[in-house]
Amino acid sequence: MKQHSECQQQSLPTERTLYIAFELSNKKWKLGFSNGKKRRWKTIPARDLDRLTREIAAARERLGVSAESRTLSCYEAGRDGFWLHRYLSAQGIENLVVDAGSLEVNRRARRAKTDQIDVAGLLRRVIQYDGGDSKVWSVVRVPDDAAEDGRRLHRELERLKKERTGHRNRITSLLIAQGLVLAVGSDFVEQVKAARRWNGTPVPPTLQQEVFREYARYQYLQAQIREVEQAREQTVKRSQSRSARQVRQLRQLYGIGPVSSWTVVKEYLGWREFHNGKEVGACAGFTPTPWSSGDLEREQGISKAGNRRIRALMIEVSWNWLRYQPQSQLSQWFQRRFGMGGKRMRRIGIVAVARKLLIALWRYLEHGIPPAGARLVSTT
Repeated sequence: MKQHSECQQQSLPTERTLYIAFELSNKKWKLGFSNGKKRRWKTIPARDLDRLTREIAAARERLGVSAESRTLSCYEAGRDGFWLHRYLSAQGIENLVVDAGSLEVNRRARRAKTDQIDVAGLLRRVIQYDGGDSKVWSVVRVPDDAAEDGRRLHRELERLKKERTGHRNRITSLLIAQGLVLAVGSDFVEQVKAARRWNGTPVPPTLQQEVFREYARYQYLQAQIREVEQAREQTVKRSQSRSARQVRQLRQLYGIGPVSSWTVVKEYLGWREFHNGKEVGACAGFTPTPWSSGDLEREQGISKAGNRRIRALMIEVSWNWLRYQPQSQLSQWFQRRFGMGGKRMRRIGIVAVARKLLIALWRYLEHGIPPAGARLVSTT
C-alpha cells in the first residue's frame, strides 16, 4: 500500500508547472492553461506573439504559478510546422509537438468536435503525459533548422515530377480524343503540326494552342527539375557536411542511386537518432500489428504509422537491391523464403526486405559495416 501511494503521488501534477495547450487555426488560436487543478481558456489572433506573451503572464497570475516555475506546452503537428515550437523553446518553455493521429477518440457514439473540446483534450493529455503516462500520445521528433531545410530539395523535386506527369497526361488525353498518339519530346510541336486525324485534317487550331500551352508548362517543369537535380548533385559533390558524406557513402552500394541515397539520408537517417534497429523500422511504419483475441489470431500487416516517403521508397529500393545485389545475404534470404511463391507472397516478402534493408543501411552509416554480402562500387 505504501508503494502504491508513493507511485500515485509521483504521477500527480503539481502547481509548480504551468500547462498550456494550443488549438491552432488560420485566423485564431484557442489557448488552454492549467496549474494541474484550475483551468483558464483564451482565444487570441493567430500568430500574435505579443498577445500570447501577455496571456501566458496573465495565466500565471490567475493560476498562482510563479514566473520562475516550469512551463510545459503542446500542440498538434500540422500546417504551422515547427516555427512555434522553436519560438516557445527560445522563450524557455518546454514544448511538445504531438502526432494528431495518435490521439484516441471516443467511437461509442456520434462525436462532438469543437476547438474548445480539442484544446481541453490536449490540456488533459499534457498533464497526464507529464505525470508519467507516456502512452497517452506520440510526440513528434522536431528537426533543427538545417535538417528541416535539407528536406526541401527532394520534396520539391517530388512535387515537380508529379506536376510534370499531370501535364504530360493532359497532353496525351487531348490528342487521344482526336485519335492521335504522339511522343512528348523535343520535336513535339512539329509532330502536332504535321499530325493528321482520321479524315486527313490537321488538329483544330484552338486545340493546337491548348496543347502547345500545356507543352510549354511541361517544358518549364522539365527545366526546373533539371535545376533542382543539379543543385542536389552539386551539394553532394562539394559539401563536407555529415549528411553529404552519408549520401556519398550510400552511393558506394550497388542498387542505391542518387535519388534513394539523398532521400534516405535527408528525410530519415541523417538527422534522427536511433538506438537500435527496432526503432529504425518502427519509425518508418514497418512494425507488425498482430491481432489476437481468444482463439482467434491473425496478422494485420505493417502498422504504416511512420514516414510514408521512406516506406514507399524502401520498397522500391528493395526491388532494385534484389536485382543489383543478388549475392547479398538479404537477397538470398528473400529467394529462400519468398522467391518460389506467387505474386502475393513476393509482395509480402519485399516489405520484409525493405525493413531489413533500412536497418542495414542505418548500421552501415553508423558503424561503416556494409550489408552482408553486398557489392561495393569500385573506387579505382
